Amino acid sequence: MAKTVSQDAISTILANPSPDSSSDLPEIIVQVLDLKLTGNRYTFNASDGKMKVRAIFPSNMSSEIISGSIQNKGLVRILDYTLNDIPNKSEKYLIVTKCEAVSPALDMEIKAEVKTEESDIVLKKPKLENEVKNDVKTDGAGIILRPKQEMVSKSAAQIVYEQRENMAPAARMSMTRRVHPLVSLNPYQGNWTIKVRLTSKGNMRTYKNARGEGCVFNVELTDEDGTQIQATMFNEAARKFYEKFQLGKVYYISKGTLKVANKQFKTVKNDYEMTLNENSVVEEAADEETFIPETKFNFVPIDQLGPYVNGRELVDIIGVVQSVASVSSIKRKIDNESIPKRDMTVADETKRTVVVSLWNELATNVGQELFDIADKSPMVAIKSLKVSDFQGLSLSTLGKSTVLINPDIPEANKLRSWYDSEGKGSSMASIGLGLSPSKTGARSMYTDRVSLSHITGNPSLGDDKPAFFSIKAFVSLIRPEQAMWYRACKTCNKKVTEAVGSGYWCEGCQKNDEECSLRYIMVSKVTDASGEAWVSSFNEEAEKIVGCSADELDKLKSEVIYCFTDEFDVLFLPIRWRAFSHQPSWHCHFQEGETNTYQQKLKEATWVPHLFWVSVTQNEYNNEKRQRITVRAVAPIDFAEESRFLLEEIKKMRNSQ
Repeated sequence: MAKTVSQDAISTILANPSPDSSSDLPEIIVQVLDLKLTGNRYTFNASDGKMKVRAIFPSNMSSEIISGSIQNKGLVRILDYTLNDIPNKSEKYLIVTKCEAVSPALDMEIKAEVKTEESDIVLKKPKLENEVKNDVKTDGAGIILRPKQEMVSKSAAQIVYEQRENMAPAARMSMTRRVHPLVSLNPYQGNWTIKVRLTSKGNMRTYKNARGEGCVFNVELTDEDGTQIQATMFNEAARKFYEKFQLGKVYYISKGTLKVANKQFKTVKNDYEMTLNENSVVEEAADEETFIPETKFNFVPIDQLGPYVNGRELVDIIGVVQSVASVSSIKRKIDNESIPKRDMTVADETKRTVVVSLWNELATNVGQELFDIADKSPMVAIKSLKVSDFQGLSLSTLGKSTVLINPDIPEANKLRSWYDSEGKGSSMASIGLGLSPSKTGARSMYTDRVSLSHITGNPSLGDDKPAFFSIKAFVSLIRPEQAMWYRACKTCNKKVTEAVGSGYWCEGCQKNDEECSLRYIMVSKVTDASGEAWVSSFNEEAEKIVGCSADELDKLKSEVIYCFTDEFDVLFLPIRWRAFSHQPSWHCHFQEGETNTYQQKLKEATWVPHLFWVSVTQNEYNNEKRQRITVRAVAPIDFAEESRFLLEEIKKMRNSQ
């Protein structure tokens, strides 16, 4: 194929500023000149040898430019484009939405020659149609030149008009609805129409500020190229479109506005975000064939979630459901409203597990469906999850999160194959308790390791906001006389009180239950080589320290009764109860030297090394600020990982000398 540009390519573009993708445009090949990076996109001059126009490549073509497929002075074939006006200027800006490389860089810039030296013939400006028929110029060599009649007989507008009139009505309608790719949109563009699938829909939220109260919700839209954009609607627009937008459906959208996306809050990879108002137009593309992709995921393996902890960036995961808990109810402090919550444990090919908390409708609808089929180990793909450091590391759904059960996608099929052949019999470890210290940015038991003296020696730690550290220490003392647990509701885990008559009353659930459970609120002393400190541990963490549940420890404590001697002296002696079937009396069996099983259990929990992930905050008591150290996660020592960590620390010390 000849390495040359298309004749009058720029003129063709200028005559058709917004061609329909179905129109039969001639081949447009231009030369790329002055290629350079402007912001995060590449700009260039598109040249056909006679004319030039400023142009911009789409962001998804950056990889081809970096790889060298598209080069300065090279040739590209333009397959789709939009021609926009530059504000406050008379110039045009060519936005290339689809193109392909034709040739690498040429030796020089292509320029149209006005004079041909071999025949010494000068090409004159084309004449009118009636003059062309009689105008024939010959030279001594006998060469006859005729201007192309089709170039001068009709204007581009006339050609397009005739093509449109000859089309069927459905095709004419398609031409009038000019669909723009999302990649071509920018804040300076005028009227546009996009064809997109709704791949994520957030909940309707209310807000209150200095201008009053209002409501808002967000959606994520995806076009046929896989490009995504976030759209936001406020107040009247939110109420108008909330019910109209249905997840998974395809829509034509027009009369919206664009602005530069706020990097702190954007959830899709797009430089712009869209706002729809009450005058925007949203039409469902119900009866039209469409190739718009379904929900687009960007999966993150579970063992690589560490760098996202407490960050603004949301993540997508895919995994096998290991277990699903019953739904519970959490009261929101801001308005005392009860919110349903359900936890489930998910694993993937990295042999790591993570706890995912489903909230609101996802907890009651999708969560219940997963609860019913949990024994079948279903696959789940979840989009837009928040990563927090609760229990080391955990995930939570948001209003815009999407959960797909057993999705028909390649990643799910691959994961199912792995799980059936290998994963089902593999041992899994929680991501919150064993991230490798080599994971850059991961908040694990090996991140931010400090000594106890570093915490206790800095009274101002946690004054503005909680500070988080990792420590390696021994539990040196657990006071047996302390109130180590509280009576909790089995549904919401909140404190209950004894009800009038019988049972227990839960203020959170507003109901009376016959039974309750015990949950730890334990205080213990931890010690390392630099000092000691008192720390607070809640139920899950305390269970790992003590080695049993609060209910089990309470049974051991209850094995202390009054035993009376012959002199009726009251002694508090440790005994074991043994009841004989069908007998009303109890027989006490006690041997000299036998120890209290309750105290023995607490003693066994001391002087055992642990890795602790702790938070440090400031609490005020009697007008005096005091440090409060709370255990957020606890894990046994993994001596192989600990050795690697110490070797890394030794290397750092040597390099610093």
